Amino acid sequence: MTGPSREGGSRRAGSRTGTTAPGRAGTSSSGPRHPTVPRPEAGQGRAGQGRAGQGAGRPDPSAKSIGAVLPPVFEATATEVDSGVFPATGFLRVTELLRKKWMWQSGPTGAMLPPMTSSSAEPAPDSGPTSTTSTTTTSTDSASGPGVFELGGTVTIPRLGFGAMQLPGRWSGPAGDTAKAVAVTRRAVELGARYIDTAAFYFSPTHRANDLLREALYPYASDVTIATKVGPLRNETGEMYAEARPDQLRAEVERNLEDLGVDTLDLVHLRVGRLSGGVAESLGERFAVLAALREEGLIRQLGVSNVTSGQLAEARSIAPVAAVQNRFGVLDQGDAALVDECADAGIAYMPFFALGGGHTDLGQENLRKVGERHGATVHQVAIAWGLARSPSIVQIPGTASLAHLEENVAAGRLVLDEDDMALLGRRG
Repeated sequence: MTGPSREGGSRRAGSRTGTTAPGRAGTSSSGPRHPTVPRPEAGQGRAGQGRAGQGAGRPDPSAKSIGAVLPPVFEATATEVDSGVFPATGFLRVTELLRKKWMWQSGPTGAMLPPMTSSSAEPAPDSGPTSTTSTTTTSTDSASGPGVFELGGTVTIPRLGFGAMQLPGRWSGPAGDTAKAVAVTRRAVELGARYIDTAAFYFSPTHRANDLLREALYPYASDVTIATKVGPLRNETGEMYAEARPDQLRAEVERNLEDLGVDTLDLVHLRVGRLSGGVAESLGERFAVLAALREEGLIRQLGVSNVTSGQLAEARSIAPVAAVQNRFGVLDQGDAALVDECADAGIAYMPFFALGGGHTDLGQENLRKVGERHGATVHQVAIAWGLARSPSIVQIPGTASLAHLEENVAAGRLVLDEDDMALLGRRG
């Protein structure tokens, strides 16, 4: 995570001892809270330890835990392949790749992109041409990856990140697997992901996304940014039954701080609405609470999620907004105008359900045509389309499968040409 620890950073030390998911003593929230999920056994970087290097700047990158040895071969199970997020592709074996610190090497434009393999050679530094709008700083190199974005004008992140929502498992499916989730998370960072999206309300009956991230990556490398969200409240059945009131938001921010074991959250989105579409209501009072927590040093940057253009403007009138996270994808382009607005304003736009999320069928004919042209899956085409659609888009596809992770990463070096983009369309 980025930036120095807040002064007095030792406040996190030991804070997890005795905490449970239902409301904590001393918080201002009332009513049901996120239900209790069994915590993982204490391990590296756990048991109430604070952030590495507290009171003395960033943790030493050499202390990061992502260098753990992974199995040389991972077999994806039929259950994973047929989970509903990715269709069976026939590519079930993942060959272990050489460790990489930043980007992965790409073949020439139009080269075959096997969904589950990539080159093991070390890439050259990203030195490709720069594409900019008046206020957005991005870099795109067709030979080395998806380029980068200056988040809030202060933090450089690759435009292909990682979403943690699927790590805990599904409420209606198989239970989450700690070892596999940890391996996937570490592998994502090894393959270049430096922006990770999570939330305290990402949990299943057995696992929590924040716990799994901490188990996998603590102490966090200096160039890893972890963003979270607050707003929706979930009950023991997984239902998002309400939105947090202004007086409940501090407790939700503190929950994320404690779960992740840090003193300052890199970025916090205010999520408007629950799982439904955005609601046209004022977010000002709640966003002002997060802005105040930013002034206190608990949050570095702010974002909004599931919002309209008017709500974004309202938030920006209160405090700087570094990122928007809304629903958007190649077959779901209803938010196109806000994508362009973010690009003009230098705000990162991070689509959720960019791969359909189980709600949009990606079996559209033109997607298949483009995929066949490049030797890629429709999911890879969907990721690449977003990266080509706007310089402000940062893709954050999530998975709990190593095979699907490799497929997603390979999409970062898929370059779509003008014919491809014309075929797929740019609506809105």
